[in-house]
Amino acid sequence: MTLRLRGVSYRHAGGQAALHDIDLQVARGERVAIIGPSGAGKTTLLRLLASHLRPADGHLELLGEAPWRLPAAARQKLRGRVGLVHQAPPLPARQRVVTAVLAGRLGQWSLPRSLLSLVYPLDAAGARQVLARLDLQDKLYQRCDQLSGGQLQRVGIARVLYQAPELILADEPVSAMDPVLAAHSLEVLADEARRRGATLLASLHAVELALAHFPRIVGVRDGRVLFDKAAGQVRPAELQALYANEQLGTRPPASTPAMRVVHSPRC
Repeated sequence: MTLRLRGVSYRHAGGQAALHDIDLQVARGERVAIIGPSGAGKTTLLRLLASHLRPADGHLELLGEAPWRLPAAARQKLRGRVGLVHQAPPLPARQRVVTAVLAGRLGQWSLPRSLLSLVYPLDAAGARQVLARLDLQDKLYQRCDQLSGGQLQRVGIARVLYQAPELILADEPVSAMDPVLAAHSLEVLADEARRRGATLLASLHAVELALAHFPRIVGVRDGRVLFDKAAGQVRPAELQALYANEQLGTRPPASTPAMRVVHSPRC
């Protein structure tokens, strides 16, 4: 079992509840999409699964370990087995793409090798290979501040591909991409998970992408799991309830199980 949560809750520093009594189990090799309206708690849930946040209540197991019962050094080592794709990758503006991708393995390399790679990329061929899977091989030596938002997201995905973690957590990883690039990038992530037997969880606002690329869908609203089922079993009425009264979104029409969203221009 890759992940197991029992009765997990989380509260922000001000005391505001963000997650309520979450029960969730994810087996090794599963591909799961987490969907829900803005502010539902999807990002908080992923950060909690990555052990970047500590639950206020309940029990969390990650890759066979209880991270918050481990010493700090052991917990940090456990985090090295998890790859996190950010919606807005935290990449230094002046950093070159090759360096950003190779940083995926800094936690696995020795300190001297890590420091050397920051100055002189030690595996440019490996970085180029993963970038090619995302049609970015021509950006290998470009600076990150010269890339569009969608290109930066693909660099963030390439970094996790190079890391080759046991668990991939992706937080709105394709939100700045056009529909074609978004679908391709999600397929690359899914192929990576299938090829290595890794587990993949991704939060997505575009329901049609979730249904097309993930066998299992978890619907989250107001910090609670509303449903957890196979993609083919998700019904339009459940999506209506999940996104009801979302002020910044478009409610899905009753005739389709997919929620249409407007994507940015091709990036």
